Amino acid sequence: MAAKSEQRAILLALLAVALWSTVATGFKLGLRTLEPVQLLFAGALVSCVFFWVVAGWLGRLRLPTKAVGQAALFGLLNPFAYYVVLFAAYDRLPAQVAQPLNYTWSIAMALLAWPILGQRPTRPILLGILLSYGGVLIVLRPWGLDQSQAVDWVGVALALGSTLLWAGYWLAQARSTIDPIALLAWSFPVGLAATAVLCAAGPGWPPLSADTLLFGAWVGLVEMGVAFLLWRYALALTANAARIGQLIYLSPLLSLGLIALVLGEAIHPASVIGLGVIIAGLAVANR
Repeated sequence: MAAKSEQRAILLALLAVALWSTVATGFKLGLRTLEPVQLLFAGALVSCVFFWVVAGWLGRLRLPTKAVGQAALFGLLNPFAYYVVLFAAYDRLPAQVAQPLNYTWSIAMALLAWPILGQRPTRPILLGILLSYGGVLIVLRPWGLDQSQAVDWVGVALALGSTLLWAGYWLAQARSTIDPIALLAWSFPVGLAATAVLCAAGPGWPPLSADTLLFGAWVGLVEMGVAFLLWRYALALTANAARIGQLIYLSPLLSLGLIALVLGEAIHPASVIGLGVIIAGLAVANR
């Protein structure tokens, strides 16, 4: 039985990794036809329906009255603030630059864990932080882009800022006692409402079209929904979370391949080397 559970855990984790490897490509394709906030509205709408169906099916829709305010704050952080910033970064940067920068969120979590959770970084974590941000510098070297392209520092700041938001979200969840499925079901409508206000005040509602439905499903199900649940269940089934965790390093490598094949970006060696250094830093920190 244990062997079967491990096999299922690895299979679920690999499926999650495969789905996550497509999101950078999906973001860029969606942003070709939609404004960042419109793409977020479509994705958040799909994910709201998904999480309500899952929570209802599992009988985990009930939320304590005292937790309503906390759920609202979580919803303003994710999906609203995090994806507004992340999609704005992807709108300004090549996917091969935005994706490695966003992947440093776990390093940002190690930095924020000190002031938020009181967890001082160990020497391996500090070394991993230095390595990962060294990889970021490699990605951002002028020769990491086409010679005709200047580095968009606003986009870089947005991408790195999104990692702080995402890390803060997960660290805040670590201190929450709310059922995580119920929290997602109740927090995402708040984020959707905030996104709707931003759409109404800015570019307007996303057009009702096949493209909007496709990219809304891509963001709402692949990025925000199905992959997240697959990963959670994989960790619940395994007796070796560290081994499962190593599989996540496959995602950015697969993603670079899709960026080249689907988006047609010429992958520069600096992007590959920088991503490799970032992953090495994450591996060192996780040890």
